[in-house]
Amino acid sequence: MEKAIEILKKNNYKVTKQRTDLISYLKNFTIHYVAINDIVNYMRNLYPGMSNNTIYRNLKEFADIGLVEYQEKNKTLVKYQCDFEHRHHHHFVCKNCGRVTELKACPIEFFTDQLPGYTVEGHAIEVYGLCADCTKKLEKKEA
Repeated sequence: MEKAIEILKKNNYKVTKQRTDLISYLKNFTIHYVAINDIVNYMRNLYPGMSNNTIYRNLKEFADIGLVEYQEKNKTLVKYQCDFEHRHHHHFVCKNCGRVTELKACPIEFFTDQLPGYTVEGHAIEVYGLCADCTKKLEKKEA
């Protein structure tokens, strides 16, 4: 929470009760994405008068300053930033349990080497499959 507050202040955002409550909720989702609708429901239960626009705006601002990450495949899912020191990173996402694992390496040079003369302006990589736990469960089930 301290790091998130520091990032809010550094980016000239007010540290409000609503924002800290939103961050506290999002901190539960560092290894799984959560649907924005679930976030909206949670915040509307805490603050019945809070508009959807306010919640969406805060999530977008949080993404802009690196507090949350949107799932590349499905922009209606977000998770709390897993690595504040390295905002640029990629993920493995388990198709069974939804677990998100940070990938440390970035293969962008592999792709840019194949694009001489092109200007790459950004990229995002998510790898999908089964995590080790789900793979083990599947193997046991098939045995």
